[in-house]
Amino acid sequence: MNSMKQVSMEKVTLNIGAGKDQAKLEKGIKLINSITGRNPVKTFTKKRIQEWGLRPGLPIGCKLTLRKKEALELLKRLFEAKDNTLQVSNLDNEGNISFGINEYIDIPGVKYDPDIGIMGLQVCITLKRSGFRVKSRALKRHAIPRKHRVKREDAIDFMKNMFNLKVGE
Repeated sequence: MNSMKQVSMEKVTLNIGAGKDQAKLEKGIKLINSITGRNPVKTFTKKRIQEWGLRPGLPIGCKLTLRKKEALELLKRLFEAKDNTLQVSNLDNEGNISFGINEYIDIPGVKYDPDIGIMGLQVCITLKRSGFRVKSRALKRHAIPRKHRVKREDAIDFMKNMFNLKVGE
């Protein structure tokens, strides 16, 4: 197989949305810290949505991005919480995988913390191929050609080979 066509993992992002509830946001920060041992960053609103009581600059969630070896080790634990299965609906047509974990106590090695309570989180995995840097570099930036993008079938094959996952309907 062509080495430029091999799929690899770019990053894993953990995300907790709290809305305007600051107490839930603090619990989310503690949760991500307890799972990974690293501090997440807060996410802020950009738009004003009056019906929801949101204004620009209000913290509404937290996220943490992991790459390389750290991401692989964490993913193995997160997939165990999902019984090593994914749904086809968890994958999009551009090589991204996203799934939720309803209760963090399902993750192996994470103990229940009464300060946090029961909470869930969102996990997003971004896949790439060699040469994807052309879309983000400073000079001579280009779009990724359609035939070089990661398709849903490529993502399913990568997840099955790398993590021994079952992908169901």
